[in-house]
Amino acid sequence: QVQLVESGGGSVQAGGSLRLSCAVSGITYRYHCIAWFRQAPGKEREGVASLYTGSDSTHYAGSVEGRFTISQEKLKTTVYLQISNLKPEDTAMYYCAIDRLRLGCGSSWSNPERYTNWGQGTQVTVS
Repeated sequence: QVQLVESGGGSVQAGGSLRLSCAVSGITYRYHCIAWFRQAPGKEREGVASLYTGSDSTHYAGSVEGRFTISQEKLKTTVYLQISNLKPEDTAMYYCAIDRLRLGCGSSWSNPERYTNWGQGTQVTVS
């Protein structure tokens, strides 16, 4: 059974940093698109970054580029989201998701419909 478990969220002051983790299990960790999404109250789920585990190729939303960094540690089958210079507008529930069916991330990386499994989320609050 595929599981994604996020951790690392918390309450931080503006300008601070956090590193979110997404531990992936129950799947052969080889060639998958894994993405981070966030959802603030009353807003749609927004893709912020994706990583293709086969090549380390990444995509970022324009609103976070330069402040968010997605990376992986293959031996730990874990994907990270390093967030720096946090802003109040970054406050949201952050989710990781995996697409088990398609190779590569490509231009549809930010479409939540393509992802087959999701974690339970980790809350980030910036004040």
